[in-house]
Order: sequence, then structure tokens, then C-alpha cells
Amino acid sequence: MSKVLIIDDSATEVQLLKGILEGAGYETISARSGEEGVAVAKAELPDVILMDIVMPGLNGFQATRQLHKHDSTRAIPIIVVSTKSDETDRIWAMRQGATEYLVKPVEENALVLAVNAAVG
Repeated sequence: MSKVLIIDDSATEVQLLKGILEGAGYETISARSGEEGVAVAKAELPDVILMDIVMPGLNGFQATRQLHKHDSTRAIPIIVVSTKSDETDRIWAMRQGATEYLVKPVEENALVLAVNAAVG
């Protein structure tokens, strides 16, 4: 079973994403901040990471960059799931190392397809 790390400061959003992914057969773990997410990713080495952008402290762009630069987490696909819908945000996320960018509210089918594609 593939493991997905959800990094989002909204408990409601985490529960929503967990429900969708667990319903699709994925194991989920979560972190409530960018700093915690980086630490959990390094400890757990999930198969995929879902990353929010707007978080206090270390934001999603910064966390994505840190994970993409670290040897043990560089190969983990990062799917940004954010309310930020500007094309410049999507481009910037991809430059930081994200592999996909979805806008909230995320469509359930689109999320599952993106995660399926990321785990290969």
C-alpha cells in the first residue's frame, strides 16, 4: 500500500484529503506545518507528498524546495494542493520541485488520478 503524506495547516482540509485517499486505498499520514512536514517526510519517506502553500512559518514553496534538495527526499513526487490559482504560483511551485499542481477545492477524481500517476 502506497503512503501519502499530507502537509496542510487546515485540519478540515487534511480530513477531506485523507478521506478521499484512504477511500482509494492509500495509507495517509499528515503534518500541520511546513517544518513538521519536512521532518515527517525525512523520517517516513512517503511515496507521495501533498503540499499546501499558504502555511505559517515555512510555507509550501520553501518546504518543497527543502525536500527537493535533500538526498533522501529528492525523488518523492510532490503534488501541490493550494487555493492559490495563479499561473505564476503553479510555475513557481514546479521550479521548486513540485511534480503536479492542483487548485482547491480539489476534485476527488483529479486528486486520485494525480496520486496514481505519481506512484506510477
